[in-house]
Amino acid sequence: MAQLSERVKINDCTLREGEQTYGVVFSNREKMRIARYLDEIGVDMIEVGFPDEPGYEREYIKELVEEKRKGRIKALLMGWHRPIVDEIKSSVELGLDAVAISISTSDIMIETKLRKSREWVIDVTTKAIEYAKSQGLYVSCNAEDASRTDEEFLLQFVRAARDAGADRIRFCDTLGCLHPFRTKELIAMIMNEGIDVEMHCHNDLGMATANTLAGVKAAEDFPERNIWLGVTINGLGERAGNAPLEEVIMALKIAFGMELGFRTSLLKEACEYVALASGRYIPPWKPIVGENLFRHASGIHADGVIKNPRNYEIILPGETGEFERKIGISKHSGIAAVKYKYSLLGIHLSDEEARALLTILRKETVQLKRMPLDKELVEIYEEFKEGKLK
Repeated sequence: MAQLSERVKINDCTLREGEQTYGVVFSNREKMRIARYLDEIGVDMIEVGFPDEPGYEREYIKELVEEKRKGRIKALLMGWHRPIVDEIKSSVELGLDAVAISISTSDIMIETKLRKSREWVIDVTTKAIEYAKSQGLYVSCNAEDASRTDEEFLLQFVRAARDAGADRIRFCDTLGCLHPFRTKELIAMIMNEGIDVEMHCHNDLGMATANTLAGVKAAEDFPERNIWLGVTINGLGERAGNAPLEEVIMALKIAFGMELGFRTSLLKEACEYVALASGRYIPPWKPIVGENLFRHASGIHADGVIKNPRNYEIILPGETGEFERKIGISKHSGIAAVKYKYSLLGIHLSDEEARALLTILRKETVQLKRMPLDKELVEIYEEFKEGKLK
């Protein structure tokens, strides 16, 4: 039986779901660069977008398929479709490896959005799957709003998709309304039907990453099943976004202890590029790639990091592409941070000097309402030595 780490697969949806973020548009050149980043990081599959859309979308997909034909892209390439055979033909024509065939499965969406019946949903979906499989495509059958779908109907849908030839079910927590404990139960229920599952979790309650990883936990009990994790760079996506690629990969590595071979040193660079392309800045406190990840100010933390970074850092500089650690001086700093910071400026303080300067610096940070700049630190030291500051 394959180890769990061998059964965890990543499907990145940045080029499709990410561009559905309110106000975000990628140029074709940006899409190509994002695809290359994803491939270099090592994701297993890239969801490229909507092959049936005319114009720019098809142009970039053609270019991406050609890059794969030449061996410059290794990841599988997937197109997204409604369960409409004429639309799926575009993925066949463009030479994509896989398709995601998506339809709503919750009663509220079937009745008020699709204005159809459960029977109609299963009928059109199975026909679309059968066509895609007849064309040699790998098929993900997407259950939109799976988390709000009646359990009995969800299982009926899963069985119909499986019997029609679907390779996996995409479980969509479309409104981000689940919690990890319930997620694990639902994924185990689906895997028990003998089909692989992909997690596609939204972040409306701030649990997209946790729910995604709950799927991994569910897969532990099904050694013959793969678990696919749908993610986006920086968590881009509708409303509050999706599970971020960078968070999921690093959580698998650190919290789950899985070495999956991803090139994590590219994460920060890729996230910064997507932030630039999407016009969505990365908050300093953002997990994994935020600039505050290796910045320390409080006395206890700074002292611990100076003695051994592992005291307060589970990720070390370099693992995700950020190579600089910073110790700042704040109103909560201690003498260890003061001595360390000044040593970087070529000024070596005694404990007595550091203690005296600490009192002065704490006042300064309150007056400035920020950390002193390096130049200001030198000026403060010079004034202290001249007896102007006490």
